Amino acid sequence: MCLHPFGWFLINFWSPTKEEIFWRMKEIRREQRMLQHHEVESLRTSNLWRRRRKMPPRELHESGSQERKLADDAVFTMCPSSRERNLNFIGLLEPRFVFPHCFVLEEKIMPKKAKSAENGTEERPVPSKQVKVEAAGVPSTLNFDSPSALFESLISPIKTETFFKEFWEQKPLLIQRDDPALEMYYQSLFRLADLKSLCSQGLYYGRDVNVCRCVSGKKKVLNKGGKAHFLQLRKDFDHKRATIQFHQPQRFKDELWRIQEKLECYFGSLVGSNVYITPAGAQGLPPHYDDVEVFILQLEGQKHWRLYHPTVPLAREYSVEAEDRIGWPTHEFTLKPGDLLYFPRGTIHQADTPPGLAHSTHVTISTYQNNSWGDFLLDTISGLVSDAAKQDVELRAGIPRQLLLVETTNVATKLSGYLRMLADRLEGTKELLSSDMKKDFVMSRLPPFYVGDGTEFSIPGGALPRLDSKVRLQFKDYIVLIIGPDQDGSDETRENMVYICHCLKNSRETHMMENEEKETHGLRFPLSHLNALKQIWNSSAISVKDLQLHTDEEKESLVLSLWTECLIEVV
Repeated sequence: MCLHPFGWFLINFWSPTKEEIFWRMKEIRREQRMLQHHEVESLRTSNLWRRRRKMPPRELHESGSQERKLADDAVFTMCPSSRERNLNFIGLLEPRFVFPHCFVLEEKIMPKKAKSAENGTEERPVPSKQVKVEAAGVPSTLNFDSPSALFESLISPIKTETFFKEFWEQKPLLIQRDDPALEMYYQSLFRLADLKSLCSQGLYYGRDVNVCRCVSGKKKVLNKGGKAHFLQLRKDFDHKRATIQFHQPQRFKDELWRIQEKLECYFGSLVGSNVYITPAGAQGLPPHYDDVEVFILQLEGQKHWRLYHPTVPLAREYSVEAEDRIGWPTHEFTLKPGDLLYFPRGTIHQADTPPGLAHSTHVTISTYQNNSWGDFLLDTISGLVSDAAKQDVELRAGIPRQLLLVETTNVATKLSGYLRMLADRLEGTKELLSSDMKKDFVMSRLPPFYVGDGTEFSIPGGALPRLDSKVRLQFKDYIVLIIGPDQDGSDETRENMVYICHCLKNSRETHMMENEEKETHGLRFPLSHLNALKQIWNSSAISVKDLQLHTDEEKESLVLSLWTECLIEVV
């Protein structure tokens, strides 16, 4: 995940004027007519669909007739668990702790230590294109009513409060289940058999799949290069005992998309995934640790895991560790279909498929990469310094001559004084300037899950908002409000603006793909609109005429702009 320069990010933002809204209203009206005549497919590829990018240049003055024309033209489970497991969890039966840091909810016989093991966590994502695989039609055992309901059902029967108090960023959690419905649902998320249909539509080595083995404590990549064919993948899988690593399957599998976009809402951080398919008696990756929080879902077969004490707690980088340096495993267990494992970033781990059994398939869902307080401080401090330098001439004074040519240890006192001054300013700051972390997140995340063509996210519906209307925000989990400098102004006259960024039109195909160009979506308003926008954000519904703006014209223009982006609806 990479951060992008502020100016580049904002280059595509739409700062609407009355004339632009007029053209957008005409576009929406035509789009709605086309939809009524069942012409959605032609609409997707027509020039109309892209007209927002080709709107006429803004005019300095708009006539009252244009306003009237605008108004006239725009009329249009929890996972089921056994009684014994519930009793065990709440303490009515004697709990069983298999190892100090991990609470096992059902008693399992621990396997003997295996000779080798394979990892299941995410590596750096690679570019991709979408290949759609239809869902298997297995009923979901997860609760998608809200992001918090989804996460609670994912880690059930552990309660969310317990998880974040005792396990998150602290120690591993193993949840072993014996639930046939959950096993069937997990198996439907991704199977070895899915690779055949995916390969027939176009997969490529490196971008979509990796083929690898763990040889003498090192990862050996067996990619052929170019297009991946199922028969070759199967040959390497069967004869070379190679692991098939499938990158970011949420681009292709609808149910994983559905899960991960909800988790992105819940964590407020990007959520990626990789699938690992390993034959019996084989290991794909050497012992290593990752820079992400990891959730392992066992889908097919069994996987034998070993976890070790971290050498770098809450690590910020991926690193392979030599087995002779990591000592004995602190945790050792076998996952079966329906089981879930969590461990924090920095946890050293390896895993293998036990010999004599069927192949293993698991999906690694990962989050919180570069999402620490340190990252946030680095991201925020530049805006804070820039804002302070505008008001304090001392910060605009030049550094001593030849400071960059000599050792800088003697300026530490000077810098510490500036930092204390910035800390004092921060205490009284109500609104922090835009952060690249926030912009990068909303630009890179998944769009909301939908069934069909997703027109509800691109074409506004319902009544047109007017001064006497009552409106409310929709898709709040997919929108962020940012304050940042106006990219259209000169350096001398640049003022802060309010940017509304959303992911409603993001591309699912490029999710977590580092080398793919991503488009930004949003609106831009003067800073004077901030209080009115906060009113909309913080209320369940609000009357347009009650918005804190100076004129009725500004109030109507604001809600029309939000409506055309599908961000509000009339109630």
